[in-house]
Amino acid sequence: MQKPNFIPLLLLLALGLLATFMPALPTTIVTEGINTGDTAWMLCATALVLLMTPGLAFFYGGMVNSKNVISTMLQSFVAMGIISLLWVVVGFSLAFGTSLGGFVGDPRTFFLFKGVLDGKPWALAPTIPLMLFAFFQMKFAIITPALITGSIAERINFKSYIVFIVLFSLVVYAPLAHWVWHPEGFLFKLGVLDFAGGTVVHMSAGWAALASALYLKPRKAHGSSEVVQPANIPFVLLGTGLLWFGWFGFNAGSATAANALAVSAFATTNVAASAAGLAWILFDVARGKKLSALGFCIGAVVGLVAITPASGFVTVPVSIFIGVIAGITSNFFAHIRSKSRLDDTLDVFPCHGVGGMVGLIMTGIFASKAVNSAAVDGLAYGGTTLFLKHLLSLVLVSAFAFGASFVLLKITDLITPLRVSEEEELQGLDISQHEEKLLVGA
Repeated sequence: MQKPNFIPLLLLLALGLLATFMPALPTTIVTEGINTGDTAWMLCATALVLLMTPGLAFFYGGMVNSKNVISTMLQSFVAMGIISLLWVVVGFSLAFGTSLGGFVGDPRTFFLFKGVLDGKPWALAPTIPLMLFAFFQMKFAIITPALITGSIAERINFKSYIVFIVLFSLVVYAPLAHWVWHPEGFLFKLGVLDFAGGTVVHMSAGWAALASALYLKPRKAHGSSEVVQPANIPFVLLGTGLLWFGWFGFNAGSATAANALAVSAFATTNVAASAAGLAWILFDVARGKKLSALGFCIGAVVGLVAITPASGFVTVPVSIFIGVIAGITSNFFAHIRSKSRLDDTLDVFPCHGVGGMVGLIMTGIFASKAVNSAAVDGLAYGGTTLFLKHLLSLVLVSAFAFGASFVLLKITDLITPLRVSEEEELQGLDISQHEEKLLVGA
């Protein structure tokens, strides 16, 4: 029995009380220009993206030690609760509020969703209600910190994890979303293309994962001769299926309309995942390893990551190439990581960080205004400017995401210790953090 702590509950009660004094009652709900077909599709897409977070829970939960399955899965599920409330209070404002110099939104713009229900549609999503756009973007904000958990699995203090994802969402994710997706964001104005989050979601999570793995240092069992098998490969298969399915909302939904661009993004998403899954296991075979279910699943997710920034700007044949290159590249970096002392438990940086960077570079090479009139031609079609801008953004985003995340880890550690004790780690986080146990074979 641990010592009672009333502070978190009091904070939640205070937020609930504040909400009753600031209910954000609408004046006149905007209906002019709203397209019912687009709205119906985006409601579905928003639900699909949310489904990805439980999918991630199964994906990660199946790969960790059996003593840490529940804790690892709960880290994804609790992100749905924490980030949803944070997004309503101030996150949406920081990402999409009135721009403050192109770097972050004014937190007062949509504080507690003031003016969202009756607000004018977002400039880049003019045919759906602003509330729907806000909730679609909320799902991206939810899964991004959840992605980081794979790098620090089996050794993170759960209370510290909650503090960190709050800080990460406010200081790293929301500003990056503003830079890239707000019309006044400085990378948006520079001309950087990120259709659905390769930079904002996957690169930020990947670099934060690398910072986390370095800061928390290796698990006690890391590097030992004892090989710890994944707890449940069928969980990984299930998680991959849910992620793949939900990713259609992630990418095709980023068209913010039921149109030909959404169809194109839908198609490139599926093909890139297929190509990367095959590339990963065939690269394994080329190195003398056997085909594995785990390998195909990881490869498919890497393909989904890499096609994300490019999905609305490239053709279906090009998506094959992107998937193949991403699968081989991430597999290579994962192999290099496994030979090092770096304990990125589930290879979040090689898969999401490297995969996101591959996608960003490939977008700079293969983007075509023939696919999307909002784009400019990439390097393959004679456009050098976009490619150079993407290289610049890769450096800027990487430095910011890694540096800021490392500082936030230090701040979190000062507030509450990030790492569990050696005894708790050996006992397993399911028991030590939650007093729950996976009943294997039940």
